[in-house]
Amino acid sequence: MRSQSSPRLLQLAVVVFAIGLVAIVALFVTPLLTDGGTAPTFVYVLTMCAPVGFVLGLVFALRSGRRAR
Repeated sequence: MRSQSSPRLLQLAVVVFAIGLVAIVALFVTPLLTDGGTAPTFVYVLTMCAPVGFVLGLVFALRSGRRAR
């Protein structure tokens, strides 16, 4: 039987990963737009969402793979 939490875990992983990717892009674009200024601190913190989303995706893949056996 499939539980309803697994697709939610995948959706959460995609959203968190996408937030991290947008933050990474903002991190590189900010100096171009502000004549060499650095990005705000929260942008640096949000970049950590990319690896967290990736790990959540791996957890989803491992959990769904075990269920198929």
